Amino acid sequence: MPFADLPNARIHYALSGDDSLPAFILSNSLGTNFSIWDGQVPEFEKHFRLLRYDMRGHGQSAVTPPPYSVPELASDILSLSDFLAIDRFHFCGLSIGGMIGMSLALQSPARLRKLVLCSTAAKIATAEYWNTRIETVRTRGMKEIAHITTGRWFTPDFLKSSPDVIAAVARGVESLNPDGYIGGCCAVRDFDARTTVANIHVPVMVISATHDPAAPPSDGQYLAEHIPGARYAEMNASHISIMEDSERFTNEVLNFLTD
Repeated sequence: MPFADLPNARIHYALSGDDSLPAFILSNSLGTNFSIWDGQVPEFEKHFRLLRYDMRGHGQSAVTPPPYSVPELASDILSLSDFLAIDRFHFCGLSIGGMIGMSLALQSPARLRKLVLCSTAAKIATAEYWNTRIETVRTRGMKEIAHITTGRWFTPDFLKSSPDVIAAVARGVESLNPDGYIGGCCAVRDFDARTTVANIHVPVMVISATHDPAAPPSDGQYLAEHIPGARYAEMNASHISIMEDSERFTNEVLNFLTD
């Protein structure tokens, strides 16, 4: 897979699909790499020039010193799209990826066609929660976080029925550079768009998951109610609905983007 040497970080990415099709960028959650979207790739490639990437500090992208900010991570997207000569694009962000999408919509709306906000919120948890998470990583490492997150990311039924998937996700979290993860935690901790999401005027679809403890449906409903014209859908899953309710998620996104 190729790398882009951008002004502020080296970013690992995958670009696939016909270059005559509209561009579609996928932005994954804290603690994961772009392989999390593997289940969506075959269908999305039929309709879009698909760009997946590892967020700064994650996967094979560069680990710059923390803290990171959501606007900084959104700037990485714009630099990457410029590097690849992509002017306008659809964007789908999961969790922190959704926060990045909100930042793009507020700061660079002319670059966006349509925006999908998945398992995300205008504000996720408290500063105390994230500071505790950061201290856990500093003192106990990523293995402890891997155990915590898989239990929150998936429903008990999925944990039982898909042990190989869960093990792969846990290994991915464990393998992260702690500084990269801490940087992402700082970005989520400091992001609060509750008073500004009403200023988003690109077409938006919000996708929540019924059993998500990190960004529950009430958070998604808040976004849908405050962003003018936003659509809302709810998956029968926990935080990583793109894996747990993959087929329905893919169909909902395709219906919105191709409508």
